[in-house]
Amino acid sequence: MRVRTRARELALQFLYALDVQGAGYRERLDGFLHEELSGKQGEAEATEYAKKLVDGVTLHRPAIDTLLSEAAKNWGLGRMAVIDRNVLRIGCYEMLHERDVPTKVVINEAIELAKRYSTEQSGAFVNGILDRIRKDRGLPV
Repeated sequence: MRVRTRARELALQFLYALDVQGAGYRERLDGFLHEELSGKQGEAEATEYAKKLVDGVTLHRPAIDTLLSEAAKNWGLGRMAVIDRNVLRIGCYEMLHERDVPTKVVINEAIELAKRYSTEQSGAFVNGILDRIRKDRGLPV
């Protein structure tokens, strides 16, 4: 598995727990990443990128959630599955704040995460929401 793909996967797992446990859970991120990545190839890079994703999503969450709510017509954030909501948050954060990652890669990675951790239909749902945000923000394909 590619390093950034693994970092996204770990960020998703942690953001899910953070969503369920509350903001105080953030203090456990270093221990979680150490436990999951210790001694594995690409450990430092995966740790750094996973932290960047978790902290970026957390910092920009109000703005990200507003964009997601606007793009997900008839689907409030509270109605979304927790996994789908956090996959969308990661994808939205990366599209808007990680300019070194092509938009196409961000959307494809988000679709794969949704399929892997949620349902087969979640991939299409995530694709539709992120693509709408991409178009609304005038981001390249």
